[in-house]
Amino acid sequence: MIIKTEEELNGIKRVSEAVAITLREMKKYAQIGITTKELDQYGKKLLEQLGAKSAPHETYNFPGYCCISVNEAFAHGVPSDSVILRNGDIVNIDVSAELNGFWSDNGCSFILGDDIKGLQILVDSSREILLEAISKISGGVRIADIGKLIETKAKKAGYTVIRDLGGHGVGRSLHEEPDAIMNYYDRSDLHRRFRKNSVVAIETFISTKSTNIRTGSDGWTFTGSKGGFVAQHEHTLLVTGGRPVILTSANEI
Repeated sequence: MIIKTEEELNGIKRVSEAVAITLREMKKYAQIGITTKELDQYGKKLLEQLGAKSAPHETYNFPGYCCISVNEAFAHGVPSDSVILRNGDIVNIDVSAELNGFWSDNGCSFILGDDIKGLQILVDSSREILLEAISKISGGVRIADIGKLIETKAKKAGYTVIRDLGGHGVGRSLHEEPDAIMNYYDRSDLHRRFRKNSVVAIETFISTKSTNIRTGSDGWTFTGSKGGFVAQHEHTLLVTGGRPVILTSANEI
């Protein structure tokens, strides 16, 4: 969406704070031995306390309130009583919600307990690449150039990017224009530019092996097409004429 009024700005700030706080507190709540269903129920409770409604549950009839993905599963993971968090797991939590007609989105990957799989550097790279990409976004910047930055930084770190997932516009619905803010340099997409006063969700998908997604038998859960692990980090931000305003900064990514 394009922010045109103070009321709209306040609305997007409120929902962004709600999803950010929920993500931050869910990450703190995650502990060895609990199920992803328990973690999801905690997220549901937090969103309700903040007056927000789960976006995937409301919009897509997703069988949960937050997407929680573990190890090789890295996105759209369905919360389950049978998935127990264990020491060394790489966990991704993605929280999006609606509040008073405004929508926002954020997510992060983290290592639970000890880094026994040696994936902390992957997680750190994903976060650092996201923050650097965000720092370069302003009105008039080509969307493809941000994808190029993400892809270049990932390659320098020894990783690949997932090429069929990316960021998107957000605000009055969960997915808006500009859609497909990709993690790679798309030479066929050199005309689209970020617009001043627009709201976008920017996310990284940094992988140890894969470049595409494979959808699980549940119809939701994504794993890498070539296996391996993926780290994702996501912020919702307001594009300005200078440095963007990170609306979900309360998540402490």
